[in-house]
Amino acid sequence: LQGCDLIIEAVFENMALKHEITKELEPCLAEGGVWGSNTSTLPISQLAEASANAEHFIGIHFFSPVEKMPLVEIILGEKTGPAAIAKALDFVAQIKKTPIVVHDSRGFYTSRSFGTYVQEGAELVGEGVNPALIENAGKQLGMPTGPLAVSDEVSIELGVKIMTAAKKELGDAYVPQGSDDIMVKMVDAGRLGRKNGKGWYDYPEGAKKHLSPVLGEMFPRAADQPDVEAVKERLLYRQLIECARCFEEGVLETPEDGDIGAIFGWGFAPYTGGPFSHMDTVGIAHVVAVLDRLTATHGERFAPTQQLRDMAARGEGFYGKAA
Repeated sequence: LQGCDLIIEAVFENMALKHEITKELEPCLAEGGVWGSNTSTLPISQLAEASANAEHFIGIHFFSPVEKMPLVEIILGEKTGPAAIAKALDFVAQIKKTPIVVHDSRGFYTSRSFGTYVQEGAELVGEGVNPALIENAGKQLGMPTGPLAVSDEVSIELGVKIMTAAKKELGDAYVPQGSDDIMVKMVDAGRLGRKNGKGWYDYPEGAKKHLSPVLGEMFPRAADQPDVEAVKERLLYRQLIECARCFEEGVLETPEDGDIGAIFGWGFAPYTGGPFSHMDTVGIAHVVAVLDRLTATHGERFAPTQQLRDMAARGEGFYGKAA
């Protein structure tokens, strides 16, 4: 690695391990070289604390499977300088991927917003909604796969580890989700996801995967089931409000980055043009009204941002004045 212009570290999501690798190998960089960290959740500013030159430290987040996914999320730490941004963007162009640039935040934009799709799926299971209904609603919404299937693919255990790390880091500031206990219950039962052959689905050798019958025992089925449109609405609007929060907090600088990141990063229903285009299309006032109704019924995780309320009052959209 001696003399490299750019080194990208991609070890496990563990702050101490990443710090250790940075200290050990950053000296190999050429003068003016850039250190990149491939992380999906750990704050870049904290990772950069191990760097001798935080101006040349940047997040370069690839998506799995890397050979298929076109998006790379470039994440700026508090001290990341323009040279590092330019180097990262040049590199992403060289490997023919599509970059978006976001600011530091736990989970950044993509992992944070995509995580809400998985969380809402788990919440619905915990309420006794039929898992098959949840999965079909996700696919009818236009997502590549249902929230439970994708949770299995990325690993239920990983979700619990990320949640545990966030709790430890944030302390009293951590906002518990109803899905937390559901995911912990799954992991405690040894249901970690596809990686160990049993999660929301069972993965019998030589046979097709199927939703596990044990889910009915772990999470008793409610007598009254919602209709598919109600489930689709919850899965959609839980993602929309998190995207809007990222925009209000300045994690995103432009709605274009938000739409590109959503479609290419986690397969957000492509027919919508992305979450911000979709909110503009249906109208921000409509979005706020639906979120208020969902908040009253299902809790504060659906609460509209003040920015959304102000935009609705002014008749604005993310891409300018509403038509």
